[in-house]
Amino acid sequence: MSPLPRPKPVRNRRTAATVRTETPARAQPPARAHPRRHAFGRDAALPEVPPAPALGRVGAPALADQARAQLEELIVKLELPPGSVWSELQLSERLGIGRTPVREALQRLEADHLVRILPRLGVQVTEINVTQQLLLLDVRRVLERLIAENAARRATPQEREQLLRMADTLEAMVDGDVLKFLRYHYEIKRFIADCARNPFAAAAIAPTHAMSRRFYFLHYRRAHDLPVAARHHADVIRAIALGEEQRAGEAAEALMDYVEQLTRDTVTLKS
Repeated sequence: MSPLPRPKPVRNRRTAATVRTETPARAQPPARAHPRRHAFGRDAALPEVPPAPALGRVGAPALADQARAQLEELIVKLELPPGSVWSELQLSERLGIGRTPVREALQRLEADHLVRILPRLGVQVTEINVTQQLLLLDVRRVLERLIAENAARRATPQEREQLLRMADTLEAMVDGDVLKFLRYHYEIKRFIADCARNPFAAAAIAPTHAMSRRFYFLHYRRAHDLPVAARHHADVIRAIALGEEQRAGEAAEALMDYVEQLTRDTVTLKS
């Protein structure tokens, strides 16, 4: 009996076919720069960053930004008194801005502790509390020194020239309208925060400035110290402009000593 024929293997053309392709030459990776041998710290070179925007901001702000700025000023001027309750519709009609931008502005002001949103009732302007203000100043003191020192180290030559002009302008405003003084001071603070090149510190200190402006507006008539306040702020600005980091930090500390004493004195003035 002859053996059964062996079955022929079935070749899978898809897998058995040999496809020869030319492998392209592997591109050489670009040469890597030698890594820094020190941690990113106080004396390390900073990565390139865009310059701080000029004091006069370019372009019209969004409606929500306009609403926030106008509402904050009304709160600072006490035209929206502490403890008062308002509806979105009332505030929208007062500003002449739609309710949606006003709602967004109020949410941002709540994050800044200037208002409290009451579901189904409206929004309440927060009360002015000396104890809370002193707690706020503890935080502001740390941030003021940090930003002043960083700005003194990182500001560009053009920014330093502008800061010197700002200091002179601020001191020349002491005999004028306190609101104009506070508006200009607020813009200077924003500019200095930009010069410090630390957006986290800038975002953290902004609410403390807003609450401090309202507190100062409430009490400055009794203190009669606008020239003293201007001098302290100008000392910080000039130290930053001259690149004197240590002096800028010390001037920021002196400024906060003055602000804290002013806050404590309000308790004495009331009694």
